[in-house]
Amino acid sequence: MNKDVKFEEIPLKVPTYKTVSSKALKLIEELKNAQDAKETLKLIRKMEKLMDDFDTKYTVISIRYSLNTTDKKYAKAQDKMDELTPRLVAILNEWNKVLVKSPFRKELEAKLSPYYFIKIENSLLAFDEKIVPELIEENKLSSEYDRILGGAKIEFRGNIYNLSQLGKFATSKDRETRREASLKIDDFFYEHEKEIGEIYSKLVSLRDTMAKKLGYKNFVELGYRNLGRTDYNADMVKVYRDEIAKNFVPLCQKLYKEQAKRIGIPFNKMKTYDYNLFYADGNPLPAGDKDYLVGVATKMYDDMSKESGEFFHLMLNHHLLDLEARAGKAPGGYMTYLPNYEFPFIFSNFNGTKGDVDVLTHEVGHAFQGYLSRKIKPTDFRSPGLETCEIHSMSMEFFAHKYMEGFFKEDANKYRYSHLVDAMEFLPYGITIDEFQHFVYENPNATHEERCAKFKEIESRYTPHKVYDEESKCFSHGGYWLRQSHVFGTPFYYIDYTLAQVCAFQFFILLTKNYEKAWNRYVKLCKCGGKYPFVTNLKKNHLQNPFEIGTLEKIVRDLKKILKTMTY
Repeated sequence: MNKDVKFEEIPLKVPTYKTVSSKALKLIEELKNAQDAKETLKLIRKMEKLMDDFDTKYTVISIRYSLNTTDKKYAKAQDKMDELTPRLVAILNEWNKVLVKSPFRKELEAKLSPYYFIKIENSLLAFDEKIVPELIEENKLSSEYDRILGGAKIEFRGNIYNLSQLGKFATSKDRETRREASLKIDDFFYEHEKEIGEIYSKLVSLRDTMAKKLGYKNFVELGYRNLGRTDYNADMVKVYRDEIAKNFVPLCQKLYKEQAKRIGIPFNKMKTYDYNLFYADGNPLPAGDKDYLVGVATKMYDDMSKESGEFFHLMLNHHLLDLEARAGKAPGGYMTYLPNYEFPFIFSNFNGTKGDVDVLTHEVGHAFQGYLSRKIKPTDFRSPGLETCEIHSMSMEFFAHKYMEGFFKEDANKYRYSHLVDAMEFLPYGITIDEFQHFVYENPNATHEERCAKFKEIESRYTPHKVYDEESKCFSHGGYWLRQSHVFGTPFYYIDYTLAQVCAFQFFILLTKNYEKAWNRYVKLCKCGGKYPFVTNLKKNHLQNPFEIGTLEKIVRDLKKILKTMTY
């Protein structure tokens, strides 16, 4: 395979179930008849290659579809993948059943590590062929949600914008512009609330059905297993949420009051859209367009280290960044990986705000880890769990702090301060989304109205400063969760961002004292890939466990000291 291609030169190939399944089934039969550990290892490598081929084709389709959700060819290909992947998982499940019972397991564990088999056993508890129909329908519903948001065409002051593009106006220093843009977004979700709410009700019902078919009380434990969580559970997460509430919620309320004073609006008069404005004279804005920002990022990664420079030039040379918002493009941003080419790919929606710079640090942090781990064997260890993945991205945001003059010029200090505060203020929102999802799947028969009422209740506990505009039709009654795509596509993922943020704070605290030491530890973490489960990975990389009582209290204490030293 030619690895010297640019992304647009990679052919779009839609794999068929017949072709992939016939090869996989043949390997399963060979695995059953393997004579020793050496032969078994060779078969494992063959299966890895087969799955890399499939994953590469699938990922190309997924990227092309998200780049243009209105293209019928890409939509059709994505629909085929939504139907094919659960059926393929069923075959892989059979492979795993044979593999874990291998008579050579002890020898294989010595070569591959015991955790390799722990992951497989966890996946076996999360799947059975009898849930394939629900998985197919789940994929289709998630894609339908993406189509609704990706197809947004919102009129604002004589022009048409999508959700990502409209976000720029919601951060304007002019209050009426902020208000009007925010209400336009609210209106869009109000217009589609019934449709999106029905999609979610169907998703919840499907997931509850799958859980009960597999013998679980509800979807909560199955959701955790789907995410590969083998060393922490929902009870530990609840204790962690309580620690966030105890240590970060009061601090964030203090920071919101300071913000209100800074922008000249009485705290009791602030609306949700006012919190989008960090400084009275406007939020720090990037000092140039996409090409300018990419140029600054190139210099930054060249300076950080030899490895980061080589990696970023690879991204540029192979056209692996699609950054600008445009009509038909799915909202949001992500990093994904094309195994056969050993390429990461970054998708985003630049809209002229400071978030554009965050993409060039956050998503690039994901991609840098993918690059550093590309040679790891077995391939299951190339990428860790999502909570660890987010440490790579969020920590890179902080390592980029010292380069902000290039991105923001005289507003560099404003960015650094607002970025740190934003990261702290994110945690209460993150646990709001997580607690809401636990309620949903513990109460799968709740109505849409009951879900919104519960979200509003949780929101008022963790983010009591939020007051929606009187004209808000959707978000004011607890509908804000409708715009959080993770709730639809990957249940229980969202708490991972908060866990990672707590770990990223630890890198930030260290880099303020010893940048080189912090960077070397960060690279070591990235190179670990997914060799270890989350808590073990933290221990091996000298990071404090967020689940332990006292960890957050110490981090808050250190962050408060740093905040006092920052100018803006």
